[in-house]
Amino acid sequence: MDLDAVRTFVAVVEAGRFQDAATELSITQQAVSKRIAALEKSLGVRLFTRTARGAVLTGDGEAFLPHARELLSAELRALASVRGGPLRVDVIGRRLCPATLLRGFHEAHPDVALEVATLFDTAIAALREGSIDASFRAVVALPEDLDAQWVLDEPIQLLCGSRHPLAGAASVAPAELAGHRIRLPGVVPGTEWGAYYAAFAAAFDLWIDAAGPNFGTEVVLDTVAESADVVTLVGAGSRVWWPPGHDLRRVPIEDPVPVYPHSLLWRRGNAHPGLAALRRHLATSERVAGAWRPSWAAQPSQTVPRTG
Repeated sequence: MDLDAVRTFVAVVEAGRFQDAATELSITQQAVSKRIAALEKSLGVRLFTRTARGAVLTGDGEAFLPHARELLSAELRALASVRGGPLRVDVIGRRLCPATLLRGFHEAHPDVALEVATLFDTAIAALREGSIDASFRAVVALPEDLDAQWVLDEPIQLLCGSRHPLAGAASVAPAELAGHRIRLPGVVPGTEWGAYYAAFAAAFDLWIDAAGPNFGTEVVLDTVAESADVVTLVGAGSRVWWPPGHDLRRVPIEDPVPVYPHSLLWRRGNAHPGLAALRRHLATSERVAGAWRPSWAAQPSQTVPRTG
């Protein structure tokens, strides 16, 4: 199987559009289309349905996605087994805040060879195997063989359509979200983001609607744009684009500000010089004063909680 085509498939899933994936991969949109077409021919199925709003996974695409991620993870493991080389860092998604942090590191340290991975829920295993050097994660509990460094508190914001009652607010308090349907289909148990939003919902008696299949960010934005009842939540540092006709509004959440606690994780004993440079680069942020964060999120004076 052509791993460049598999990599392109995952990039389209993350970007939501063929053109955005082309930009991320530094290739043309035509090349993206050709790779996806070749992969679909190889598999004998359609992976995407193209719409005016972007590329939406078909049922076969949804089924193939976890296997595609595992193929790319296996590629990293294979490369790591025969070479040292570049610093390999997982950012979960290329539109999310950690990708921006890593891009800032690259711009400040162009001499450090860097490979960017998006392993989603397989990063911890990849760290332990040595196929990646570091991963940006929220740390619920840290395995004994890994280390972590807090790097950023990212404020969480409300995203709603123009018809929603909160659309005109300069800001909202978490308590004001009670009773509103907050659509987050990607929030699943067993992930750190699932643990974060479960704690957030419990703390303020909120309704997080994670039911049903996850058809991607674009479908959530369609739902929010068309509804006077449904909202979603996004990180302040997330790059989220939507058609102009959607007229979506980002509304800050304050009093207190809920923050997502990003940390950098790595395997104990990893002596890659690029990792040391990355840790130094990230050790400049300050905590958001008075913010809300889950009880498991380490405070500045605390060590990260560990598991056996």
